[in-house]
Formats: sequence, structure tokens, C-alpha cells
Amino acid sequence: MSVTLNWANADEQPRLMADPVREAVRGLSEVRVAPIDPELADTAAFCAHYGMTLETSANCVVVAAKRGGEVTYAACMVLATDRADVNGVVRRHLGARKTSFAAMAEATGSTGMEYGGITPFGLPEGWPILVDEAVAATPNVVVGSGLRRSKLWVPGKLVASLPGAEVIALAQR
Repeated sequence: MSVTLNWANADEQPRLMADPVREAVRGLSEVRVAPIDPELADTAAFCAHYGMTLETSANCVVVAAKRGGEVTYAACMVLATDRADVNGVVRRHLGARKTSFAAMAEATGSTGMEYGGITPFGLPEGWPILVDEAVAATPNVVVGSGLRRSKLWVPGKLVASLPGAEVIALAQR
């Protein structure tokens, strides 16, 4: 049995988003937010409980790219049905010698968001956001809100238009 989500305009429910996310989506009328059970924030559990498909959910993963002793961070957006090609496409695109998923403490500390709720909205300035073509082409996708207790419903084209966003063939299918 699925539970109905109560989507509302994000500006009407500011407490359902982490501070940097709230600032990033302020005034964007196409962004919706809904409260969820924080124990169901992980994509598979969320989709099963709330009756959403994996094809309408997008995951945001933070990667650490290393080159010459320098570490830079980037976000990768892929549909929940896919995996980001971190060691191939992402590494080459960022010009890194090595890439890996950022440690939880690094990801949450640098974004100001909760693990399991990280989203491309409100990321630190200058971070590349690599958006898979399938995310950009999806009419609307569910993404994190910066908190585990809610989700955002946004147009894929809005994710693709964020500052620092680049649409590329990112996913391993």
C-alpha cells in the first residue's frame, strides 16, 4: 500500500528544507516539497512506501576528485535506476587522477545537508553538478531536500539549469 504525498510550494514549507536548499529554491514556483518519514529517506524504501517509481527519483552523490594533492568536490545526479560512472566518466570529466564517493562526514560537513537528503540545490558555490542526460530529460524528479524528513519534486530541466550544472552521459545503465 502506498501513502499519498502532500506536495506544497517550497516557499510555503520552508522548515522542510535545509538552510542552503531553502535559499536556493526561494521564489522558484515549480519546486514542490513534501514531508516524509525520515526512516524512509533512502530511495528504494521511499519509492516502495510512497508509490513512486525509481525512474522518477534522482540521486545526488558527492564525489571527491583528487589530482596533485588537491581535492575538489562535485555532485553527480543520476536516476535511481542508474549508477554514476565515477571511476570513468566523472574522473575524466573532472580531470582527476582518482575519484571516489566523498566520505559521509565530508559530504554533510561541506554541504550543510543531512546524509540521505543531499540535493543539487544549495550546494557550495563553484561545485560542478554533473547531471545525467536522463535526469535532464525527465519531466519531474524527486530529489532530496537537504533533510531526511522531506523530498523535493522538481522539473529535470531545472536541475540541468542550476549554476555549475553540466548535462553529460554520466550513468552506467
